[in-house]
Amino acid sequence: MAQDSSSGTGQRTRRVIAAVLAGALILVAAFAAGRISAPQTGTPGNTSVEAGFARDMQTHHEQAVEMAMMVRDLTDDANVRTLAYDIATSQSNQSGQLYGWLTEWNLPQASPEPSMTWMSAPTLAGASGHNMDMGGGSDGSGTGTGTGATSTPAASHTPGGTMPGLATPAQMKKLATLKGVAAERMFLTLMIAHHKGGVEMAQALLDRSDYRVTADFARAVIYAQTSEIQMMEDMLKKRSS
Repeated sequence: MAQDSSSGTGQRTRRVIAAVLAGALILVAAFAAGRISAPQTGTPGNTSVEAGFARDMQTHHEQAVEMAMMVRDLTDDANVRTLAYDIATSQSNQSGQLYGWLTEWNLPQASPEPSMTWMSAPTLAGASGHNMDMGGGSDGSGTGTGTGATSTPAASHTPGGTMPGLATPAQMKKLATLKGVAAERMFLTLMIAHHKGGVEMAQALLDRSDYRVTADFARAVIYAQTSEIQMMEDMLKKRSS
C-alpha cells in the first residue's frame, strides 16, 4: 500500500485535508443558509437554471460519494481514506441542501427537461435574466420573466449529455476491481476529473444566475473543489510509477 515517505509528511497531509474540508464545509453551510445578505426576492421556477443546477449537482455529488466510499474498501492508506471520507460526508451534506432547496421552492425533485439543459440557457448580461417566479408564477411552472437582459445563448453542454467530469460505468466497474496503489491512482484520477466537472457546473451556474443562495453555494463549491484538486494532484504525483 502507498504511504508518505515519513510519518511527519503523512500527518501534514492529513492536516491539510482536514483544513481544506473544514473551511469548505463552513463556507457552504453559511452560504447555503441564505441568511448572509438581504433577503432574495422570488423563488426559482421549475425549469429555471437554479432548479436544474440543484437537481444535476445532486446527481453529480452522489457519484462522488459512491466513489469515495468505494475506495475506502480498496486501500488502507490513511491519507486517501481520510480524503475519501471527507469528500463523502461533505458532498452528502451538500446534496441534502440541494434537495432541501427544491422542497422549499415547492418544486419536484425530478426534472421536466433532459439533464444539463440549464447549461445551455442564456448567460447573464449585466442583470438577472434567468427564469424566476417574480409573482404570477406561484405554481412553480417557471413562468417568471426575470428583471434584465441576457446575452445570446452560449451552449456549454448538450442537454441530456454526460455531466462534466462524471465517471463512466466502465470506469467505476474497473475501480472496484483494483487494490492498494492502483486503486488510489485511479480514484485520484477520476476524482480530479469529477471535481473539475463540478467546478465547471458551478461556474456555469454563476454565468447564468445571480440568485443569491445558489450563487453563494456555487462559489463555495469552486473554492473547495479547486483546493481539493490541487491537493489530489499532489497526492497523485506521489503515486506515479
